[in-house]
Amino acid sequence: MNGLLKPAHGSVRIFETDTDSTSAARLSKRVGIVFQNANNQLFAQNVRAEIEFGLRNFGFNEELIRQRTDWALNTFSLSGYANRPPMELSGGEKKRLCNALVLAWDPEILILDEPTVGQDSEQKERLAQTIRLLLTEDKTVIVVTHDVEFIWPLQPRVILMSEGRIVADGSAKDVLGDPSKTVGVNVVPPQLVELSQHLGVVARPSDIFEARDVIRRLLKK
Repeated sequence: MNGLLKPAHGSVRIFETDTDSTSAARLSKRVGIVFQNANNQLFAQNVRAEIEFGLRNFGFNEELIRQRTDWALNTFSLSGYANRPPMELSGGEKKRLCNALVLAWDPEILILDEPTVGQDSEQKERLAQTIRLLLTEDKTVIVVTHDVEFIWPLQPRVILMSEGRIVADGSAKDVLGDPSKTVGVNVVPPQLVELSQHLGVVARPSDIFEARDVIRRLLKK
């Protein structure tokens, strides 16, 4: 989607631009990608310089570079690691750094490849909040993941794939909430979907608060 890989067949168009005839450098400011393997994305001498690199290449002024870098460090709980070499960080910290350095330049399309790997529940929730904020700003966020528990509360459009082919495309409740669509491709339904099945209710609560309300209604009956 940013031209790093060119299509072998057909075409990929982003913002009405054919990626086959446009450089990745031109598309990268508008299409930010966080790789699955953080080690493929990190190279600077310290965490702060890692975040600043993209901002400098995209021509941000020094004051904005400082502001955006401080924002990224704070948002992804990396302020205490600003002077640390990236390769000394843990796997989860490296992943957060990759999220931070791409979000720092505020791309219009953000692609996150397995962003929750190595993250605890607190960091997952902070990432989810960041995604929700981006959506309110009319950004496009594409999350490639096997973590259905992370995706379910966000209730996004879900494209379910198996062996390189699309097998389902629709709302989260239509796709992940339907066991007939997930069982054939070895995707475990979200726990709240399994709970609603055990309770014998049609409703598919999207979070624990909706689940609580469902249970209360059942108890009143």
